[in-house]
Amino acid sequence: MAGDNRGEPKKRVLLLLADGVELLEAAAFTDVLGWADTHGSERIEVVCAGLRPRLRCTFGPDLIPDVLLDQVAPADFDALAVPGGFKAAGFYTDAYAEPFLDVIRAFDSAGKPIAAICVGALPVARSGVLSGRRATTYKLLGGNSRKQLAGFGAEVVDASIVRDGNVITSTGPSTSVPVALRLVEILTSPENAAQIRELMGFEA
Repeated sequence: MAGDNRGEPKKRVLLLLADGVELLEAAAFTDVLGWADTHGSERIEVVCAGLRPRLRCTFGPDLIPDVLLDQVAPADFDALAVPGGFKAAGFYTDAYAEPFLDVIRAFDSAGKPIAAICVGALPVARSGVLSGRRATTYKLLGGNSRKQLAGFGAEVVDASIVRDGNVITSTGPSTSVPVALRLVEILTSPENAAQIRELMGFEA
């Protein structure tokens, strides 16, 4: 539980949200990192950012980001989280916009962790960050997402979660919690991530 290293937030994670984001994938980051902030060995603050003052999720609810993207200084954060979304809900309009991609590039240039779930890997790849690097994304419904990933220069790997250097990518909504826990592990420690997994009731 809480230890000597707790106090003011030590780690800050930017949750990068596009219009049409899948709520489950975004919520995995806020919940897992929230549990880690409350019960873990180190404080972790999550800040949600988007290009719009109100974002419509894939299946309906609206989200209000903490800040707009033009107010974000990547240097103030320790890691970036990128949930995916649906094309029909307009996800790629924001996710492929240059200000969105510039944030991804800034985190990679600084060598900071980037964790992307499902098609959240596609804006990471479109930014150029995954060129020549191993990555994965959603593989069903004709495999179009993986074709796009390859088209952006990534080496597509058929695995649920792939880490290449500072970038984590994954295959779908079912990987949301494991990816968020992996980010906790990177930001703090494997022991802390295991503790949060246990406290949340997930099997090891």
